[in-house]
Amino acid sequence: MAATSEPDNTPLPGTVFTPRQVRVLKIAVIVMGVLLVGGFAFVMAAIVYQASHLGQGKSGTPEKAVPVAPVAVPGPETSFAIPPDATVTSMALDGDRLALHFNSSAGPEIAVIDITTGKVISRIRLKSQ
Repeated sequence: MAATSEPDNTPLPGTVFTPRQVRVLKIAVIVMGVLLVGGFAFVMAAIVYQASHLGQGKSGTPEKAVPVAPVAVPGPETSFAIPPDATVTSMALDGDRLALHFNSSAGPEIAVIDITTGKVISRIRLKSQ
């Protein structure tokens, strides 16, 4: 009768692992190392690809600057008359009110305008003391 050979389940000298476990461990380490290096290479390739295609549209060609025409804003259009020699120094908007600071030959002045109606709410002439 022939003796059947059973796998050797005795641990290797100096370890608690059998030769089969060591072989499986080696394969697992090699596969994980390859996955790690491949994943890193894929990420680096994706970064290089994205960086080389900056500013390009979906077609792969650089996008051209398109001139934008002025857009009409819906709502009432109002005008405010200032003296011909006046220069606007600053403007401030708060809700539906506009404060307009301008300088003219008569001196500096602030006009508060309701932008919904276009009416001047108040005029403040600034005088030095």
